[in-house]
Amino acid sequence: MRESTGGDLFDHHPATMDAESSPTGSDHNFEFAFNSSNFSDRVLRIEVTAGPSESKSEGEGCSSIAEWRNRKRRREEIKKEKAAAFAASSDQILNCNQDSEEVVAIENLEGEAVAMIEELPSGIEADQSNDSSWNMDGSTVMQAKSIFISSAILAAKSPFFFKLFSNGMRESDQRHATLRINASEEAALMDLLSFIYSGKLSASSAPALLDVLMAADKFEVASCMRHCSQLLRNLPMTPESALLYLELPSSVSMASAVQPLTDAAKEYLAARYKDITKFQDEVLSLPLPGFEAILSSDDLQVASEDAVYDIVLKWVRAQYPSGDRREVLGTRLGRLIRYPFMSCRKLRKVLTCNDLDQDLASKVVLEALFFKAEAPHRQRALALEESTNRRFVERAYKYRPVKGLLPGISSRWAGLLPLCPLQHGSTELISLLWSLLGNAGEGIC
Repeated sequence: MRESTGGDLFDHHPATMDAESSPTGSDHNFEFAFNSSNFSDRVLRIEVTAGPSESKSEGEGCSSIAEWRNRKRRREEIKKEKAAAFAASSDQILNCNQDSEEVVAIENLEGEAVAMIEELPSGIEADQSNDSSWNMDGSTVMQAKSIFISSAILAAKSPFFFKLFSNGMRESDQRHATLRINASEEAALMDLLSFIYSGKLSASSAPALLDVLMAADKFEVASCMRHCSQLLRNLPMTPESALLYLELPSSVSMASAVQPLTDAAKEYLAARYKDITKFQDEVLSLPLPGFEAILSSDDLQVASEDAVYDIVLKWVRAQYPSGDRREVLGTRLGRLIRYPFMSCRKLRKVLTCNDLDQDLASKVVLEALFFKAEAPHRQRALALEESTNRRFVERAYKYRPVKGLLPGISSRWAGLLPLCPLQHGSTELISLLWSLLGNAGEGIC
């Protein structure tokens, strides 16, 4: 980043301050200065565009989560098409040299905004234009508006605007910045700019708040993202909205700002589907993130962990072809099954399951058997030590597993513990453990 030549106004990066400040609890309210020429030093020109593949309805607000999700998917499809077109004509684009003084904030292929400054004739006023024109990126400028802004206020809340105003901008009231946005982003951007000044949003519905949240991520206003996340958590949640919130961390660049919302969505799904057998049809149709949220819960109302294992196999067989099941079970779902609380009879079936990697199956079964052989106080200690996958934490089973050990079993298990690497070559050891347990082994299962 080039340093500003106009003094020390932007000598300090604003990200730290923004991350530590609360948008709603701040004592500083600059609402009076929003779009006021008396308290502004720059003019921000907003160009509203519609790409050749977008319909006019794209600029209209969504009335439901389903509409918002569909519009998001259309944007992603259009972005892929633009990426393909960009790759095909990259040589022409690279040969397009622009004047160094004229840079426009447009959306790049990753959906990020790029900072840019350009010079206007002296005496420019805030304007409104409905004239359509084509741009080099294939988009049509349907409308343009200009608003008065304070570069210091925007830069203090947004690293994006900090870079925009410190990237070679001279001390001159003849300069303004240009943002080029899609028609569907216009209302969200105006609400975002107002929030930067006042700490308040006019958006109240879930689709409108999601629009503002995505705009805040694009222009790097973390405080607004956190505020949107809080407001969305306060709204009634549905399975559809919860599943959408689970996708947000992969859709935004500042995932930490939406983590509380994601956590709330996981809790909602886990509570709604805690009787997993009662809602089995709905559960089997959930996407992977939603299914994982349910399996992570300690409060599932199931007969035993055997039932959890069975429904995991049903889900993965319904959702994935046979060639992909081992990877999904090995990397995502297998770690959420609490094998130590499965019956020994079911653990035997785990060893012969074709959908599980055999090395992984041997490892989890061996680990489960050793856990069953531990004394109760040692089992509790292992459960406290396991903070990630909670595989040693007992759920709220309807039929609680028997925990009593038969006399003489503990010492024989303890003697085998040093032999267990929990990695490869476990088959012989598992066979030995089964034989040691014999028919009485079911007493610890």
